[in-house]
Amino acid sequence: MISIIARKEFLEMTRDGRFRWASVIVSVLLLAALLLGWQHQNDVRRQHEQARRHTRQDWLTQGRKNPHSAAHYGVYAFKPTMPLSWVDRGVDPWVGVASWLEAHHQNDFQYRQAQDSTAVQRFGELTGATVLQLLLPLVIVLLTFGAFSDERERGTLRQLLSLGLRRPDLALGKALGVAGALGFLIVPATLAGVLALALSEQNGALLADGGRILGMTSSYLLYFVAFLGVSLAVSAKAPSSRAALLTLLAFWIVNGLVAPRAAADLARLVYPAPSAFEFANKMDAAMKHGIHGDETPEQRAAALREEVLRRYNVSRLEDLPVDFGGIRLQAGEEHANTIFDHFYSDLWTTFRRQETVHRTLAAFAPVLAVRSLSMGFAGTDFTQHTHFAKAAEEYRREIQRLMNGDLAEHGKTVQGPYLQDEALWSKVPEFTYEAPDAGWVLSHQASSLVLLAAWAAAAAAAAWRAAATQRVD
Repeated sequence: MISIIARKEFLEMTRDGRFRWASVIVSVLLLAALLLGWQHQNDVRRQHEQARRHTRQDWLTQGRKNPHSAAHYGVYAFKPTMPLSWVDRGVDPWVGVASWLEAHHQNDFQYRQAQDSTAVQRFGELTGATVLQLLLPLVIVLLTFGAFSDERERGTLRQLLSLGLRRPDLALGKALGVAGALGFLIVPATLAGVLALALSEQNGALLADGGRILGMTSSYLLYFVAFLGVSLAVSAKAPSSRAALLTLLAFWIVNGLVAPRAAADLARLVYPAPSAFEFANKMDAAMKHGIHGDETPEQRAAALREEVLRRYNVSRLEDLPVDFGGIRLQAGEEHANTIFDHFYSDLWTTFRRQETVHRTLAAFAPVLAVRSLSMGFAGTDFTQHTHFAKAAEEYRREIQRLMNGDLAEHGKTVQGPYLQDEALWSKVPEFTYEAPDAGWVLSHQASSLVLLAAWAAAAAAAAWRAAATQRVD
């Protein structure tokens, strides 16, 4: 009987002109969003690869100079585009994709796409995630608000129940019918996405990111189940189809439009982050006077001088077997690194706490959970941005250790200025970055997954209960 009801719902829905128009519009928007995202990803990847080759070549061919001058010459580290970022760009347009790595500074990321966009473009950017998180739930609402209320208003619900049909079976049959119809929207886009990954310029992207693909797909399926369950429950309990539609539209608006902005505002209110100006000023002050403000550059220099003289058992800097300038420069780097670690750790802790607020509020709006999961599996959330930022910063420090170490070791071996060439520059390995796997993502997104699964289970249970206890007339 359940299969008969599902087939009836499926046929009625697919024959409905409203469904056909909605299917065409949403399918076109979804496929267009995915196509644009895929094209944008490939363009960015090519640009990054070209820029990466150029920055490496510039580093190797910078000519003869002092190693510390080379450290100031610096290199760029480009954040790689993740295979699923064409579905969900996440925070990438706002946090930047490249960092300039030079001596003494941990620079902010550059080339933020949002800075080059108009306000309208930033608000109305069409991505696959936008369609999946906003438009498809709206289609579910429009297709299911009358699932029970229409039957009740036409009097066919009483007839069905008089034939001995169990109400929960009716709810399950309707849910399966709607799910089958939605498959016409989702399956083609999914197949197109898999094909795009198979044809991706990133060799092995489909196989290497199978876990991320499965995680993202499962997250959106749970999200759709939650919306389907809520819609059926409201349709079963609402006094009329009009009341069901208004209730579900209100839920859709609050979930998709109000909740994300409210969550962001609340997170900033509870855990305010310093402005860029305030952050830079505090860090500059710590560079001069220490984190606790209890030391001066002169005190640090004197302590370093005494420590080096004691280490080499000499009484004058001139008697050192190494170049004190290189040692002093590296000591300055280590001091700066301590400052960077302290302030950036505090800043990123604040951002993580803001994300925790977002994820907690997903208990009231499932879109917050699916957004977090979608960005996580796409590799475009802030957690993975900081993962890359830490890798780039460690690479910067490796360059400084190599340049200052060479200066300290060989700076006193020549008369006049100490210069180096490509023989030293080539010892700096090319920057490589290995993104975390799906298991790492899941460990950081566990709370969002639990809340989204709870939404899906609770919505399904609510639909089952509402169908079993609904009034007949």
